[in-house]
Amino acid sequence: MKAIIVLEDGTIFEGISFGASGERVGEVVFNTSMTGYQEIMTDPSYKGQIVTMTYPLIGNYGVNKEDVESSGPRIEGFIVKERSKITSNWQSEKGLDEYLKENNIIGIEGIDTRSLTLHIRTKGAMKGVISTIDLDPKSLVKKAKESPGLIGRDLVREVTCKKAYKAETALGGSCKKPKTWKKKVIAMDFGIKYNILRCLIEAGCDVTVVPASAKAKDILAEDPDGIFLSNGPGDPEGVPYAIKEIQKLLGKKPVFGICLGQQLLGLALGGRTFKLKFGHRGANHPVKDLKTGKIEITAQNHGFCVDINSLNKDDIEITHINLNDNTLEGIAHKKMPVFSVQYHPESSPGPHDSRYLFKRFMDLMEQHAKEN
Repeated sequence: MKAIIVLEDGTIFEGISFGASGERVGEVVFNTSMTGYQEIMTDPSYKGQIVTMTYPLIGNYGVNKEDVESSGPRIEGFIVKERSKITSNWQSEKGLDEYLKENNIIGIEGIDTRSLTLHIRTKGAMKGVISTIDLDPKSLVKKAKESPGLIGRDLVREVTCKKAYKAETALGGSCKKPKTWKKKVIAMDFGIKYNILRCLIEAGCDVTVVPASAKAKDILAEDPDGIFLSNGPGDPEGVPYAIKEIQKLLGKKPVFGICLGQQLLGLALGGRTFKLKFGHRGANHPVKDLKTGKIEITAQNHGFCVDINSLNKDDIEITHINLNDNTLEGIAHKKMPVFSVQYHPESSPGPHDSRYLFKRFMDLMEQHAKEN
């Protein structure tokens, strides 16, 4: 079946559909990872986005129930150069086409993903429509222009949990539970990935996940050893209720934030955020740890960033910098037990260079406990 992807500036790409049929709108972005397409599709941070994979062949190792980062795919659409018709992996349970059909996600193949990626890099990420039912470019351009963008939009409400739950229970047997819990952690769910929960549990954390709308007083009433601010989709300024509660938590307990968690933390600390031209999405982004001088190859997925110059340098230390564009990748408070990074130390997919950050969180909680 024929499919079409149209950007709001009138750029058109025609291809062949796979997965579900229908029509979806979203911000069209690209990811440079060579593997990990299932983790990417199920990452809640991609809510509201149509994802283009730059690697030319996608789907060759199939799909399985283990490599998911949430309850199901969160993307609005999936764009590839070539979908592998053959799956070959001992874990594979089904093909990409079947998986997308089951989850009502539209896929399109056979387009020049290099051209689309270069266009996004030049013009910036923009709204688009992927369709198998309306193939009129003029109609689709109009739909793209009239569709909601990401600026100021609260996408967190669409991916956060409805009620609190124990991370260990949700993950079942897919993580290595320690013999004894070392620390009690409350994780604020703005779109949390399963592998973050695994890393926290394996570090020794007894993790309770709470909705993004959770109140600071209720979190503190549980007397946790630390508080985790998760990743998530969209514009951090579209989640003012979370920023307000984070401000009430600062200085009370150790805080560790990842991705959207860093952006919300930056706003809570009085900084500003801005939208990147085409974002950082992939598993090969070089980041420099300014404390050690070491370079980490990191997994990333974000379209917004904290403005370095908006932060009060008397209180906040810049700890990590992106070596591709010198944007902010990590901060730590000089007076309070608070730190965060913009990238994904839990990977899935991606390298494990940054897993040490979970130990840093454990050490911070231990130090805070001794001092208080």
